[in-house]
Amino acid sequence: MTTIFSKILSGELPCHKILEDSSHLAFLDIRPVNPGHTLVIPKLEIDYIFDMEDNLLGDLMAFSKKVAKAIRKTVPCLKVGIMVAGLEVPHTHIHLIPISAISDLNFARAQAVSQVELAAMAQKLRSNL
Repeated sequence: MTTIFSKILSGELPCHKILEDSSHLAFLDIRPVNPGHTLVIPKLEIDYIFDMEDNLLGDLMAFSKKVAKAIRKTVPCLKVGIMVAGLEVPHTHIHLIPISAISDLNFARAQAVSQVELAAMAQKLRSNL
């Protein structure tokens, strides 16, 4: 299945990359709920997160933890919230969102931001990895 994430992974579509290894990619959401909102995906195309093998799911969470620590260092927040809905793109992905209240996980608040703003945030996050 070809998804927007497949196109990002293949380089067909650009992204503001935060961290990448041989199995995962973390990049900024172009419609962030809060500044620093990052998506973490496995490079293996699996639609539903709970269809992942246990070791792959564990690796995805460990990779996400590294990114979440950088987000927390970069963006003022109490915690980095995690959301897995999985309905909008049929490719497993984790939303890491800086939060100070549960209401900060409201996706109705998501707004497009400029490429300049995304690039600046990506640079700040990478510097805190």
